[in-house]
Amino acid sequence: MIILLLSIFFLLLILRVPIAISLAMSTIIILLTTDFNMTMVPQRMFTALDSFPMMAIPGFVLAGVLLARGGISKYLIEALRTWVGHLSGGLAVVAILACMIFAAISGSSPATAAAIGSIMIPAMVKAGYDKKYSMGLIAAGGTLGILIPPSIPLIIYGITAEVSIGKLFMAGVIPGALLGGVLVVSAVFYAKRNGYGKNEKSTWSERGKASLKAIWGAFLPFLILGSIYSGVVTPTESAVIAVFYGIIVSAFIYRELHWRDIRPIITESINITAMIFLIIGAASLFGLYLTNAQIPQQIGAWIAESDMNKWIFILIVNILFFFMGMFLEAVSIILITLPILLPILVHFDINLLHFAIIMTINMELGMITPPVGLNLFVVSGIAKEKLGAVVRGVIPFIFLMILVLVIVIIFPQLSLWLPEQMK
Repeated sequence: MIILLLSIFFLLLILRVPIAISLAMSTIIILLTTDFNMTMVPQRMFTALDSFPMMAIPGFVLAGVLLARGGISKYLIEALRTWVGHLSGGLAVVAILACMIFAAISGSSPATAAAIGSIMIPAMVKAGYDKKYSMGLIAAGGTLGILIPPSIPLIIYGITAEVSIGKLFMAGVIPGALLGGVLVVSAVFYAKRNGYGKNEKSTWSERGKASLKAIWGAFLPFLILGSIYSGVVTPTESAVIAVFYGIIVSAFIYRELHWRDIRPIITESINITAMIFLIIGAASLFGLYLTNAQIPQQIGAWIAESDMNKWIFILIVNILFFFMGMFLEAVSIILITLPILLPILVHFDINLLHFAIIMTINMELGMITPPVGLNLFVVSGIAKEKLGAVVRGVIPFIFLMILVLVIVIIFPQLSLWLPEQMK
């Protein structure tokens, strides 16, 4: 029955049926062959969404859209350019740093890639950077949106695994900074090797003015993470704070948010949130069938009886995530696999916070691997280039991200040190 379920699911995906509909339809078809009470289907989907922590998702989605349209990303980029734009590979470094800061606000990879790429790709091409490299850099840098907190996939992971979302956010800080640092080093090395020029050095006066202008946006990540880390607010409440802060800064300080912008902002936020919530509801049916069929327990028993050790298991799971990332997006992968993997993680005594970061980095790779890498489509649309050109530009960054993944797996304290400091 599991083979039949997966066959129907992938057949629907091949027919280009949306992921959420594919999940729900394949599960319902299988449930119809059993004596399952079908009135439980809508109840299960509603229960999956009836969660206070889940409300953080629309909050951070709306905050990300507000900041992208309200001028905050533009002023952040300009301030970074005045400080490091004159260095070798300066514009590439600006792009990565801007992705890191925006990631600490939006919680979404495609939103990060769109907000930064729309400004930085044309600027880098104009400065003489190879367009394929520029597109690959933005696609890879955008993936930081789901690793550096706040992160929508980490919220989903926390709800599913019943792990503190605040601690998950803290677990992503150092690995996110590590990946950003690796991208910065590679950008400088690439620029020196290819002789990419430097921008004119900004004066101290220009730096001061640009930094003063950008400080309102740069303060938001500290407000979000600081309020969560200190225990003043929950992640859900911090998302609401981010929205109101974004409205105040965009409308009354930068004055780039107008009444005519409200409808498209709300529409875009609703579309993104509805997509995520529909996937969550559909995946809850998938999880319901797995639970009823006792699939997690059977797999756990098989692992316990086999000679497989912890490291072989981690290797197999990473390969599985990599291939799943080619076809599914992050939320779907987490909701499909995590209920099955949780008993096995307990069996091998693998820390759930550490595994969350391993899983998230794999989801980042999924964002830039064809054929369904969301960031590839975002960058392709921004740059008005064919998808193949973006894929060729992103290949070197895939290997860099795999390197960071290996480091994070080998050194768990990179993920665990900050959460251990939380009381």
